[in-house]
Amino acid sequence: MKAIVVSQWLQSHSELAVSTSFPELPGLAPGKPLGETEVLVRVAAIGLNFFDALVVTGKHQTKPKRPFIPGAEFAGVVVAVGPKVQGFQPGDRVFGNGKTGCYAEYVLSGVEHIHKVPTGMSLRDAAGIFLTYPTSYAALVFRANLQPGEVCLVHAGAGGVGLAAIQIAKYLGATVIATAGSDDKLEICRSNGADHVINYKTNANWSQTVRDLTRAIPGRKHEGADVIYDPVGLVNDSTKCVAWNGRILVIGFAGGNIESVPTNRLLLKGASVMGVYWGAYAVHQPHKMVEAWKMMPAAKRGGSPGSYSVMNEGITMPVLSIPRTAQDLSVMFSLASAYTGQPLRPVTFPKVYKGLSSVTEGLSDLLARKTYGKVVVDLDDIQSKL
Repeated sequence: MKAIVVSQWLQSHSELAVSTSFPELPGLAPGKPLGETEVLVRVAAIGLNFFDALVVTGKHQTKPKRPFIPGAEFAGVVVAVGPKVQGFQPGDRVFGNGKTGCYAEYVLSGVEHIHKVPTGMSLRDAAGIFLTYPTSYAALVFRANLQPGEVCLVHAGAGGVGLAAIQIAKYLGATVIATAGSDDKLEICRSNGADHVINYKTNANWSQTVRDLTRAIPGRKHEGADVIYDPVGLVNDSTKCVAWNGRILVIGFAGGNIESVPTNRLLLKGASVMGVYWGAYAVHQPHKMVEAWKMMPAAKRGGSPGSYSVMNEGITMPVLSIPRTAQDLSVMFSLASAYTGQPLRPVTFPKVYKGLSSVTEGLSDLLARKTYGKVVVDLDDIQSKL
């Protein structure tokens, strides 16, 4: 099979190249059967992430054993399933991540790491939701406990996790202020639910603008944002506009700067800084990964736990019973009515990146801030058929 393989740490993601030298996966090679709960998927589309460029250069906190295939998100079609897999069969459209990396024609995944693609959702859109939505959900619900009526400031609001955060925060009943670096991106934020937008490239005093906006909200007794969602590295300046008892969420460092935090401001405002690393939940709190998918739509105003459960059909797993259906995910992402009338909908950057060889171009555009939403690479021969 064709795949992008990293045998040694690269100087730059631009050195990524397509190879046919990676050993054939179980299910593809004679004498290599699938494991009992493994699923082999033909990849149709790949979601790109900022951290992918860090992983291949050895600069990410997670350093895979080499050689490895990078990539953390995909959507595609099931080719084969292990003997104890229930709920999935060849031909099913799925999204998720794999035991092997996603920059490849095929992915080997554990059944616990895939979901069926909601009815009405394209494989392109599905390739970019496995990390973005649960990351933002875990940040806003598990960590910050965002409440109706609170103010949520979302930095880099036009990015993949940023747009997911805007949509989820609005779904939870918050007033949302979004920042971005261009007027076009601000409009993307506004069209996805942001109540107020700020260009932090042209407005050097954006933290004061946040304070002014919150002070003007009718009935609000204090200024500043109650929850600040930061995938960029703007914690220092964000402490200037965090509200009393506010929560600052550290999602990542897309700006390239790991900050020293002025703890005196945190003390004076009774504020907290919280780290959010969605991937680590698999190690420390795997039940939370199940809960995030199960509870995402039920956390809305007036909802109750399980009221829109995405998990109704049992799938027997070695440790957990993890049921999931495509139809209830359709409710979650509001696709039954062609993205109308519901708050959660994936946003995929419209530029078409075709084939594994275009991964480097997609990552370059992502790192250069030329994109919004989720950057997705289509693989040639399967996407056009589905």
